[in-house]
Amino acid sequence: MNLTCQKLVKKARRNLFQNPIDTIITIILLSIIYWTASSVLRWLFTIADWTVVTENLRLYIFGSYPVEKQWRPQLWLTLLSALSLFTLLGRHKGHLKKSLSSFWIMITPLGIFLLAGGFGLSPVKTSDWGGILLTLILTLCSALLALPLGIFLALGRHSSLTFVSSICRVYIDLMRSIPLIAVLFFGQLLIPLFLPVSFEISRFIRAVLAFGLFASSYVAEDIRGGLQAIPPTQYEASAVLGLNPKQTLQLVVLPQALKTALPALTNQAIGLLQNTSLMAILGLVELLGISRSILANPDFIGRYLEVYIWLAVVYWLICTVIALLSRQIEHQLNPQQSPK
Repeated sequence: MNLTCQKLVKKARRNLFQNPIDTIITIILLSIIYWTASSVLRWLFTIADWTVVTENLRLYIFGSYPVEKQWRPQLWLTLLSALSLFTLLGRHKGHLKKSLSSFWIMITPLGIFLLAGGFGLSPVKTSDWGGILLTLILTLCSALLALPLGIFLALGRHSSLTFVSSICRVYIDLMRSIPLIAVLFFGQLLIPLFLPVSFEISRFIRAVLAFGLFASSYVAEDIRGGLQAIPPTQYEASAVLGLNPKQTLQLVVLPQALKTALPALTNQAIGLLQNTSLMAILGLVELLGISRSILANPDFIGRYLEVYIWLAVVYWLICTVIALLSRQIEHQLNPQQSPK
């Protein structure tokens, strides 16, 4: 142990204190780091008033969801957390891997049924959903719409049929050239103007459609990159094995394209989660919307720093879990490679 410490000290002296200029720069940087860290820690533990978070924690998680029915989102969030933990900790093979994939596909419809009042439960309007609950369900529903639509768009743009390829190309280029906030404004404010007065689509459904349609264009380009990365020999080998075009696409092309595009798709999922904060501008009380309503309370006026640090930590935790899940999936798809 002492020998290791001596080696570290010698290495530090050689790299950080090799000459007087290096020594001065190192001391200045260490002083800045120490002053910054001590100031931040002192503010976090002695000056900051975290009652703005602790007293509104239930509001941050569930929004205005009825208190007597909050066992539903609690159950769904528990199942989602357990599924994430099980995915991260285990190395799954065979039937267990297929079952885990099925659970991930079913977790979003299950959440919608529980929250909205399926299975014979009393209904709850989507306008009562909020906080972390709304952020997660909005992200999952949008991703569930964007992924299959993006696959079809990528296959269409990759198609040899000129008409199909042109339509997909126009859609992708059009959606990528419009800012997301404009798509959201169109979905939330303009679509109701074209509908009959007696027909109404909830803000939640309009938000899911807007996010899903917008994200699908970026997903399509990510998957198209994966399709282009597949060498022509794969198609030739499939033909030699007697696979028809549908079987080649299903068994050979798509699995490899999705595996190649997985890191880019992870970025899209994280971006989609962060972009849900834009809904606070349009009336849905997700995490940022809840924070704005809390800061409007006279009891918590001026607590902006505590609230936004709390939001940053929550978003960081969720995005980190998404990144870790993606890394675990990559490791499952490439067992010979250790996750980095």
